Amino acid sequence: MAPGGAEWTVVVLTCQHKDSVRAFQRELEIRKRRGVLPPESILLTVEDPQAHVGSGGATLNALLVAAEHLSAKAGYTVVSSDVLNDARLLILHMGRDFLFDACGRGFTVLPVEDPHAPVECVTCNLDSLLATLRYQLCPASPPGVWICSTDMVLMLPSNPVLNWAEFRGARVISVPGTLEYAMKHGVYLADERGLVRDIVYCGSEQRIQTCVLEDGRVPLVSGIVFLSAEMADRFLSTLALPPLDGCTYQGLDSGWGAQHGLSLFLDVLMSMAQDVDKESFLHGAPDTPQLPDRIQGARAVLWKELHDLPLSMVYIPDGRYEYLTTDASEHIQNLIRAASQGPMCSKTAHSYATHPQLIVDGSSVVNSYLDGEVQVSPGSVIQNCHLMGPLRVGRGCLLADIDQAGALVLRGHELSDVILQAHPVQIQNLPLMVYTMLGTKDQLQDTAGSATYVNLPWDEFFHRTGICANDLWGLETPSHKRSLLTTPLFPVLHPTESLGAADVLWFLGSTDGDHLKRWRSSWRMSWQQLRQHLDRERTLEMRRKVFFSQKREKLQKALLAREEGSLLPAIRCAVQEGSQELLLTTLDHVASVAEDPGVAARALACIADILGVMAGGEGGLRSGPAANKAWASVYQLLEKGCIAEGVRQLAAERGKWLSRPALLIRAARHYEGAEQILIRRAVMSSSQFVSIGQRELPALEHWVSAECPARIDMSGGWSDTPPITYEHGGAVVNVAVLVDGQRPIGARARRIPTAEIHVCSDSGPRGAQLHTELRVASLEDLQDYCQPQAPGALLKAAFICSGTVSMTSHKSLQGQLMEAYGGGFELHTWSHLPHGSGLGTSSILAGAALAVLYEASGRSADTESLIHAVLYLEQVLTTGGGWQDQVGGLIPGVKIGRSSPQLPLRVRVQEIELPDAFLQTLSRHLLLVYTGKTRLARNLLQDVLRNWYGRLPAIVQNADALVHNAELCAQAFGTGNLSRLGDCLNQYWLQKKCMAPGCEPLAVRRIMDTLEPYVHGQSLAGAGGGGFLYLLTKEPDQKEALQQLLEKTQGLGRCSVHSVQVSTQQFTVCRGERSHTEDHV
Repeated sequence: MAPGGAEWTVVVLTCQHKDSVRAFQRELEIRKRRGVLPPESILLTVEDPQAHVGSGGATLNALLVAAEHLSAKAGYTVVSSDVLNDARLLILHMGRDFLFDACGRGFTVLPVEDPHAPVECVTCNLDSLLATLRYQLCPASPPGVWICSTDMVLMLPSNPVLNWAEFRGARVISVPGTLEYAMKHGVYLADERGLVRDIVYCGSEQRIQTCVLEDGRVPLVSGIVFLSAEMADRFLSTLALPPLDGCTYQGLDSGWGAQHGLSLFLDVLMSMAQDVDKESFLHGAPDTPQLPDRIQGARAVLWKELHDLPLSMVYIPDGRYEYLTTDASEHIQNLIRAASQGPMCSKTAHSYATHPQLIVDGSSVVNSYLDGEVQVSPGSVIQNCHLMGPLRVGRGCLLADIDQAGALVLRGHELSDVILQAHPVQIQNLPLMVYTMLGTKDQLQDTAGSATYVNLPWDEFFHRTGICANDLWGLETPSHKRSLLTTPLFPVLHPTESLGAADVLWFLGSTDGDHLKRWRSSWRMSWQQLRQHLDRERTLEMRRKVFFSQKREKLQKALLAREEGSLLPAIRCAVQEGSQELLLTTLDHVASVAEDPGVAARALACIADILGVMAGGEGGLRSGPAANKAWASVYQLLEKGCIAEGVRQLAAERGKWLSRPALLIRAARHYEGAEQILIRRAVMSSSQFVSIGQRELPALEHWVSAECPARIDMSGGWSDTPPITYEHGGAVVNVAVLVDGQRPIGARARRIPTAEIHVCSDSGPRGAQLHTELRVASLEDLQDYCQPQAPGALLKAAFICSGTVSMTSHKSLQGQLMEAYGGGFELHTWSHLPHGSGLGTSSILAGAALAVLYEASGRSADTESLIHAVLYLEQVLTTGGGWQDQVGGLIPGVKIGRSSPQLPLRVRVQEIELPDAFLQTLSRHLLLVYTGKTRLARNLLQDVLRNWYGRLPAIVQNADALVHNAELCAQAFGTGNLSRLGDCLNQYWLQKKCMAPGCEPLAVRRIMDTLEPYVHGQSLAGAGGGGFLYLLTKEPDQKEALQQLLEKTQGLGRCSVHSVQVSTQQFTVCRGERSHTEDHV
């Protein structure tokens, strides 16, 4: 058994009509892909061997078919009942046709919408029953056969505990009911041990009184039964004996005659009831008609094979059973009541309305799209419809399966107390749409004398419409056979005109004689005749179309209005049901028309998700390269801002990559590459907050320099990362710090006489630095500035983003340099921190490089401008990244940066005023530990952005929590509370792990566990995954003690502890030789 859910070996769905088999089989397969059914189950849709075979006959036939499949799988050449010994079977019976749903009670939609479901889909009664069976009733059961009718809604608020110790025979599931309700249904009579003594069906009040339990209620027959493997074996063996050999398809194929219906409850299970004597069972009770010979013969076989097996009952006191009735008013009320019960019930489940305020409480709309002013009154239900306003649906209505063509006809009408349904039918391979109408008070079985139609006596209906009795029944039909069920009311085909909803709407009152004439000229059918021609495959496909139509509107609204709901459940559903093209087209449209590049980027990210889901877990990792030449021209269009044309060409290229999983994954990567381009364009809007001043050019060969502290992010990181920062809003608290008394990051630049650029960078700890030196003599040498892995890419990008050099100028590099500056530049940068430190090195280095370039070229920029200029540079460099690193390194002390959920992206920084002496206290308690592991932030970033664009609920909630925790952290700094600061750090680390699972390697966890008793709080710096760990120690001045602790711990000897001082010196660019000014704390 899988934890939490039953794993059935075989799932069988039985149905009456052979034309339904393919449609229902597809529905089972969709549910397997959706995870509703176990992934290893064999799925079988089995047509009843003949009409009216009964629930017992359908069960026996299904059992035979399942045994055949298992026998073949086991290598047998004949059916062997041995395969049932360890098998777990589920048999679901669709049962008889249902007046209010063309696909039967099992596919009747329920007013349920689970916002947390991994796959968004309409909930049918079948889905509800499967969930109850798989997770509440079946998980602990032994091998055997579960049998479930789908003609009822069953709710079990709590999980019943079923005792299977020493179980034999069969077990029935019962829920409580009232005496009045039981008189119309079945009820068990059981003893104190739970053994069934009798089954009473539609019994008298006196008889049902004998079944009343201690709680004053009666145990209803719920339609759920479990057969042990032993009983299933015995029951299966009966098909070899007449007359039960005629109950299966084998009997039909062998030419045996029609078999009377065999009831699972009143024949099969009744043979096991304790109080039932053989004589009355075989021949019927004395006061009842003699049973047919074949039924007596079947009962004799069942008595012989099964009577010695016990039949036990499990009574679930808080369970609720509701038969899907054929009484129209009662059915409507049941659906409306269900729409208001439980947290997942909704009056507008899986529906979209342009005027939702017109859907009032006390109504129910399921899987429908209401376009325009569609008013839905209390007491009315709409299912699987696409309606158009103006339309008033008054009280007591049920509208089902009406498409756009029918909706056009309905516009302007006012309906009340009627049931209007559209039925896809197929007659001699001719697909047609037939509309039917019924009044909520009409009873199909009533004969003409007492019957009504559209809530009117027949005489009044004839007077209203001009129809006469001979039009319906002719002279030969006696009055006692003139039931509504068999009356040919509904136009199916006209010799010259098309038919539609108008051909039944006129029944409600029309003075237009053309309606009557056309009605009389049409070939018409009754309810009973229509049932034989219903096209259930088309019906289910129409419902699927309605679902994705309303979902398309919701999706467009969610994207364009920047709503936070996850679209992944709808994406998974579309792919599983083969409707992904509709969503792809919708997303193409949104990306094309969105004025906001951030919205367009999210739409492209959703397309990447669709392609990834289509790959079905195959084809490789989602993250990977995205620079195939086939997509290059499209990327160029997006870079130029030609978004609509770029999206169109993306879609055209996409069509070439759909044939297999590997191509789908590669296409998904390239869509994420396109998404990154649009994110860059969105973030580049921050360049408007870069303000550049003019200064005198420094002398040739004179250095200008800047040194920067590192930064420690104390709370809120990830909320500063595009697109999170401009879609959700961000807040980050961080601290500028000296590491071992030094500012570890810096840059210097000078003008040189030659018209070229020299760049030099040193990175890594002293004594182990990586030295890079480049000479740039032409614009071609700068072409790789946007490739982060290219040597000197960041420094090349700094020249371009600072405007020192233009890549689009018609002038050469030498020409630009000589004309503007009278020579070239030399730019040196350095970082004494290890690669992947997590202390914000690259962004702070970019800020320093831009600052010295501005100064060396006779310009200046304040820190706010530098913060936004770095944002721009990192987008040009295609590394992405947020704003907190440069805020931390360019602005001294402790501060909180914030961004609003809007474009253009602007960062505002507030320095936090600390209590007296708390700065010294903080520096004595704050330490860095180098873990020795290099983090892989690029992979982490790709995963985080994918999850954010998917709007996974956990990620959205975590983004909220990050911002909230940052505000709490700022307050803790403001009050000088180390303990609260430590709590914020610990919470922050949990939030980082939620945002980027995998950012805590096992080696780091060991270090944190070792240090945990000595700290208020701790976290890996930056994105996590490696680099530096920062600690807020409980005791001051713990560097040496903790270094010794780590050295003594096996496997942690390579870790190094570093002192930290809060840097309070303002960021400045110095002219002349490199400054050696130190901070004083």
